[in-house]
Amino acid sequence: MTTVSLTDVAGYLPGEPVPAAFYTDYPGAEDKLRDHPMFRVPPTRHHVAPDETNTDMIERAVQPLIERHGRAAIRGVDVLLVHSQLPDLPFVGAGTEVARRLGLNPEWLVDVANAGCASFVHMLKLARQILTTTDAKTALICNAQSAAGQCFTQSDVRRLAQAAVPGDGCGVGYVTTSAVAPVLGVETRHIGAYAGDMTVALDDGRKYWEPGESQLRIGFTDAGVAKVLARGNRLVPEAVTELCRRLGVATGDIDVLITNQPNRTFLRNWQEALQLPAERHLNTFDQYGNLFGAAIPVTLNRAIRSGRLKDGDLVVLAGFAHAGDFAGAAAVRWHGGRV
Repeated sequence: MTTVSLTDVAGYLPGEPVPAAFYTDYPGAEDKLRDHPMFRVPPTRHHVAPDETNTDMIERAVQPLIERHGRAAIRGVDVLLVHSQLPDLPFVGAGTEVARRLGLNPEWLVDVANAGCASFVHMLKLARQILTTTDAKTALICNAQSAAGQCFTQSDVRRLAQAAVPGDGCGVGYVTTSAVAPVLGVETRHIGAYAGDMTVALDDGRKYWEPGESQLRIGFTDAGVAKVLARGNRLVPEAVTELCRRLGVATGDIDVLITNQPNRTFLRNWQEALQLPAERHLNTFDQYGNLFGAAIPVTLNRAIRSGRLKDGDLVVLAGFAHAGDFAGAAAVRWHGGRV
């Protein structure tokens, strides 16, 4: 079977760090949920500029890959997969504009709408499948998150506890048919029973595309939050444990675990469930907040550039999406000293 590697990753964070006070000191800021485990505030996060798009962030995130691997290699990718947490336009995904901006002409171009906070794992599996079953040799997978500086800074939404947790950023991965950093396996689960449990809310009851004055927000309820906490606590350790079982390794053999990072409670619970010491479960929550789908590649990029990953490390990337409709985990045998 063709070996596929996560050869390199890169990331981009927009603007200067935004302090928690941007939300907590805002007039009328909500207090009742500030101490809830789902909404405890990270010290800082980043926000996109008013005119900054998902494609802008992807273009900037890809530049280090171009510098390290050459413009011709990146322009020649056979597969382009893109996930945008908040699409810039209705009807149109970002993928074609990304291809135009970067000068790509991929045979495979897919805008991935599902898998949310775990979409990097999902796209890694898709890229691996395409590269092992077709003539394609290289893929670029892109995660862009721009909701924090757009949806969550709206005047009414900014007061809510939910608004202070997200941050904006972009992470990209370069995947090749090689053995430099092999993808050992990917475990994914689409869980239809939880589909539709994540909702958006508008106080005037309109559909989101209809004209009106109410501001779009995530439709959190006490009961819904409790369900998400219970599901999330279970889904990620289950996916990681099953992946390790198939690979014939113990979860304790994981050298570096990187997950999505909705809040500190999930991070702590996942680490404890998998019986990993805190220093092996890396996150950037306190610096960047909840980056949704971009969290895994952004945190992985930071770990690589800081020297945290060592040659031969077993790296597991994992997460769950929305209210639990997707969960996944991927294992990579990292080999450093190349980029």
